[in-house]
Parts: sequence; C-alpha cells; structure tokens
Amino acid sequence: MSKDDAATTFSPLRPRLTRIAYRMLGSVADAEDVVQEAFLRWLGADRAVVREPEAWLRRVVMRLSLNHLTSARRRRETYIGPWLPEPVIEPVDDEVDDFTLPLMLALERLSPLERAAFLLHDVFGLSFDEVADTIAREPAACRQLASRARAHVRSTRSRFTVPRERGLEIAAAFFAASRKGDMDKLRSLLAADVSAYADGGGKTRATPEPVIGLEAVTQLHRALALLFEGAMSKLLRYGFINGLPGFVTIELGGMLQTTALEISNDKIAAIYVMQNPDKLQHIGRRPLH
Repeated sequence: MSKDDAATTFSPLRPRLTRIAYRMLGSVADAEDVVQEAFLRWLGADRAVVREPEAWLRRVVMRLSLNHLTSARRRRETYIGPWLPEPVIEPVDDEVDDFTLPLMLALERLSPLERAAFLLHDVFGLSFDEVADTIAREPAACRQLASRARAHVRSTRSRFTVPRERGLEIAAAFFAASRKGDMDKLRSLLAADVSAYADGGGKTRATPEPVIGLEAVTQLHRALALLFEGAMSKLLRYGFINGLPGFVTIELGGMLQTTALEISNDKIAAIYVMQNPDKLQHIGRRPLH
C-alpha cells in the first residue's frame, strides 16, 4: 500500500478517531495531536500485514491517549480554578451529541483504564473482545472496568432529557436576564441547588471555586451585571456545547467565552463557563446570523 493509499484509508477514519481521543482527553488540540501521531505511525507501519486498519488505528489512538492522560492529570493537579474540558460546539441545526459535558466531568473521576473501557464499549459500541485487544487487557477485566465506570456515571447520564428547542429557549432567556441584570427573571430560571463553574485557567477573573446554591449564584450574577453595566456582551451564536444548550459571546475587553447550561426539570441545574483563552483557540468568532 502506497502512502497515498494509506492516506486514503486513514482520512475517513480521522473524525471517529478524533472523537475517541477527545473523549479520553477533554482537549481538542491534544486529541488532534494524538490522531496525527497515529497517522504518522500508520505511514511507518507494515500496512500489508494489517487486516483491519480501523481496529489497528483505534488501538494506537487509545494507547497514545492513555499515555497522554497520565501526564495531563498531573498538570490538572496544579490547575488554577475549576477544570472544564475544551468546548465543542454543535450548531443549532446539527444533531446533538448525547455525550454531554457533565458526563465528561464524571469520567474525570475514573481511572484511565475505566474510562477507556467505558468509552469503547458503552459509547462506541465495541465488544469486550475488541476492547481487550485495544487496551491490552483480558475481556473479563475489561467487563469489570466498564461496570465500575458505569456505576459512577449512571446518574449523570440519566438527567438530560430537555427537548432541544426548550433548551435553546432557556439559554436565550438566561442570556437576556443575566446581561440585563434582571434578577427576578434569572431566579425563575435557576434550580434551588444550581451550581456555577468558570474555567479561566488562572488567566482571567473567573471565580476560583464553584459557586453553589440559588442565592450564591444569583448574587454572583448581580455583581457581574453591575461590573459590566453598559458594556453588553456581543452574542455570536447559540448552539449546543458538549451536548448542552448554550451560547458563545464576546465579553468585556474582547474576551471570547462559552456558556453551557445543564437543565433538569425545566430549570438550570448547572452553569459551565469557559474563559480560558488557551481552550478557546479552536472556536471562531463567527457572528450570529
């Protein structure tokens, strides 16, 4: 197989391989780097003896991701403020991914092998024999890894049932109320146990700890409304951010920001704000049309 043929084989597999790597790592840039490294290894491999290119590449991507995750977790131990995965935005008219941001955060509590087994079996539909081949463990061990992971994330996966149109309506109402300082309207949108997370990575004025509870979150937005009074956010677009309804804005000082809303029982249960510029480089500043 020539290098041109190798690239032709690899190209249609790249999106799926990138999704695997992103869901392991929570970083678009790191996922793309891992997949590119897998491509280079594919070019250098004896491809004539590879019966199933997709399985071979999936194995390489997962093992590279496992290696990368170990060092990434060490970096997160010294991360300033709450850590959130890099936002991936699906336009309003695209199919919404059911692999949501809260589920990604739940996976952060798993061991790398538990995470790998769960993703490959429960999310990507591989058999446990295929999972075992991918992560170099026995099928029975992979079954146990996935079972433990499933127990950790089961409650997280069952909460997201809001219809997409209703989710976008709530996102629009939240945007208007929070930016206009309409605290009565804002309170009506929030759950009693609402929580707010802002990832600034120590590079913005994001809150250093999660803000928990209706009163605390309302007070936070009251303070923000006073701080930004007269300097309205510029709405770029609505969409689904890692499966959650939300929006992309340009805030005071030209700062790009994404806001994703976890909705339960028609109320906002959690607010996830990404302000870290390093995690927003892949998002364009295309205006709302």
